[in-house]
Amino acid sequence: MRNNKYLSQLGKEQTIEGIKMYLMLKRVMDVLGAFIGVLLLFPLLVIVTLLIKIEDPKGSIFFKQKRIGKDERIFYMYKFRSMVSNAEDLLGDLLEKNETTGAMFKMKNDPRVTKIGRFIRKTSIDELPQLWNVLKGEMSLVGPRPPLPREVSDYTDYEKQRLLVTPGCTGLWQVSGRSNIGFKEMVELDLEYIADRSISRDIAIIIRTIFVLFGSRDAF
Repeated sequence: MRNNKYLSQLGKEQTIEGIKMYLMLKRVMDVLGAFIGVLLLFPLLVIVTLLIKIEDPKGSIFFKQKRIGKDERIFYMYKFRSMVSNAEDLLGDLLEKNETTGAMFKMKNDPRVTKIGRFIRKTSIDELPQLWNVLKGEMSLVGPRPPLPREVSDYTDYEKQRLLVTPGCTGLWQVSGRSNIGFKEMVELDLEYIADRSISRDIAIIIRTIFVLFGSRDAF
């Protein structure tokens, strides 16, 4: 991957007026896309809700977690709960088994994941509640994934540049290898996206995401 000088080129490649127009169109696309998505996927959302409650009646349906968004603002990101109720308490015992690099935790056979959780993770159905975050303006359909506060505490100033834009449900990282890409490579992809973002590129990433979801089952 080429050396990253993306953000230093922003002034040359994108005018202020162009960025403003892009952000306005992006917000319209986010709201329309999230609203239509909720309507079309409503039956699926209901079925997943029932399955989660059947497997663990005492647990919550949704899992909310503090994430760091644009300009390091904290917000709660929503997912369908795919882990046991005390998953966060068990994390400390699993950190040494981390299967990725840098300020992230990934474990392919995470013992905290429930049976229904494995399915909705494999198909990324667990991410659908983030459409609510999109409607609230905390997230976008496309952008860098929002990190955890503990991850950001280990960021360098260079890595914090990925927090200059609104985080997304999907992005260049997800369609470029996801689980097979380390933290440093993810940062490079995020900064490349930030420097070259456009509506046409966002649409292309959304289309590629659909193909990745239906063509791959190795995400974790």
